[in-house]
Amino acid sequence: MRIRSLTLQNWRCYKSANVSFGDGLTVIVGGNGQGKTSLIEAVGWLSGLGSFRGASDDALVHVDAPSTVLRATAGDDNGRDQLIEAEVPRSGRTRIQINRQRLSRAGDLVGVMPVTMFGPDDLALVKGGPARRRSWIDAAAATRYPRYGGLRTEMERILRQRNALLRNAGGRLVGDAGITLDVWDERLAATGSEVYRWRCRMLNELRPELTAAYEAIARLSADVCVDYMASWSGDLGEALVASRSVDVRRAMTTIGPHRDDVRFGVNGVSARTQASQGEQRSLALAMRLAVDSVLRNAGELAPILLLDDVFSELDTQRTDALLECLPAGQCLVTTASALPIGAVPDQVYRVTRGQIKPVATPR
Repeated sequence: MRIRSLTLQNWRCYKSANVSFGDGLTVIVGGNGQGKTSLIEAVGWLSGLGSFRGASDDALVHVDAPSTVLRATAGDDNGRDQLIEAEVPRSGRTRIQINRQRLSRAGDLVGVMPVTMFGPDDLALVKGGPARRRSWIDAAAATRYPRYGGLRTEMERILRQRNALLRNAGGRLVGDAGITLDVWDERLAATGSEVYRWRCRMLNELRPELTAAYEAIARLSADVCVDYMASWSGDLGEALVASRSVDVRRAMTTIGPHRDDVRFGVNGVSARTQASQGEQRSLALAMRLAVDSVLRNAGELAPILLLDDVFSELDTQRTDALLECLPAGQCLVTTASALPIGAVPDQVYRVTRGQIKPVATPR
């Protein structure tokens, strides 16, 4: 998959911008706060996975505007182009179209223009809390399996309803509250169990690719292990019943896929707490490369690679290794300084205060 062109209106610091991309490496140069990351953030948003910076939609709208409009043309190797359009209001419902046909929800964008994102905050995938690792496996599963995104959204809806009931209960189930909780428990058990199964299936596909990617980045053989850590044991429905008194007292759902984690180990030690920072960086890069490999090997659309100021965080060895490991295809890279010697761009843009200008590249 390749993005051909991107138009921004009132996106972040951009009042208006229009940029085209070639099939290979495009470099976006700019100082901090000039808009280079916001440019590829728009590409990531149009992939259907939201802001890779974790921003809410209202934060994406230019300060002087009520809404932002994104428009991209993307195509595959067979010459099929897709026009993707989105209007994101500061408040209200987002409107999205593909080839002028309205989508019912943003999640339907997933898989239309897939991306693989590398960012300076990726170390938090290893060192941070479980939510980051759940987001990683969920994003991979949503791109790999068409039905997973809707399933995950349904589970979140059920969780919101169950938690609202628990908050309103005030520590005691009276009247029909217990019966209503039975209903939400049944729905959460069914949907949550499915989410668990799809996550485990995704992780099984990722394991061999993760080890191969880690060894390529670290340039040495290693014992890399990854395990799914559920927050319950046995049947989820039975576990919800067993945890009910705790949930009522704490006014929240304390077990379920929303509380699970993915645990990594390198050479027999915990990657999060005992691995060196170099090992953690290698693992974070490998996590991104592994997802990309699974999608390509499964015959899915090859993702667009987005690298946001990654090389500034890597030593020379890992920089060279990452360049060697990047698969062929379209790649958009942002940087505040010079690119590594091994990176030869097809085109370069300079971003200054939300203005994009092409820079001549030596031939």
